Amino acid sequence: MAPSVWDDDDLAPRRIGNQFYRVFVKRAFDILLVLASAPFVLPVIALCALALWIEGGRPFYTQQRIGRRGDRFSILKLRTMVRDADSVLKDILDRDPAKRREWDALQKLKADPRVTRVGQVLRVTSLDELPQLWNVLKGDMSLVGPRPMMPEQAPLYGDMAAYEALRPGITGLWQVSARNGNRFSHRNTVDATYEITLSFGADLRIVFRTIGVVLRGTGY
Repeated sequence: MAPSVWDDDDLAPRRIGNQFYRVFVKRAFDILLVLASAPFVLPVIALCALALWIEGGRPFYTQQRIGRRGDRFSILKLRTMVRDADSVLKDILDRDPAKRREWDALQKLKADPRVTRVGQVLRVTSLDELPQLWNVLKGDMSLVGPRPMMPEQAPLYGDMAAYEALRPGITGLWQVSARNGNRFSHRNTVDATYEITLSFGADLRIVFRTIGVVLRGTGY
């Protein structure tokens, strides 16, 4: 388990060093980039939503996530799974011990039978994440930060200090660090590292690494 970033005095100088960017610049950077990208992103979201609607109905869904300071918010995503996905997942895990072990370790399945054909394309290209720009504009999220966590995942995470210190991000250090192969418990360490090294340069590097991840199509 990673140490709490609030209690470790050795981390204080580094946290102080990034306070100006954290408090003043990061939020302004988020808003400017979302507004600047809107004319290009909105048509893409519309096309994705149309494809999902043709395939099987309602294209958007919301889900509860833990945000900064532990506050709950509703994340907006393009629907990539069949309806009643949670009950379908329960049946799968009850019937397949191997998938149960994979889910317990990673909190996701590589060959997830709940994902639709269009949904698979959106996941591989990470286009299903685009509606979260609305969450960024509202202030629930940031462009770069810890991956948004479901409330039921909190006991698996451990010390929440680094996570709750920041807005969750559409992308982040964990998301671009072999995200699909990392055990869920490793997120704690990665988020703590991001929290103490937060800077404009670090966020910019993560954004460029995200472009590489999207182009390689390694998401699922």
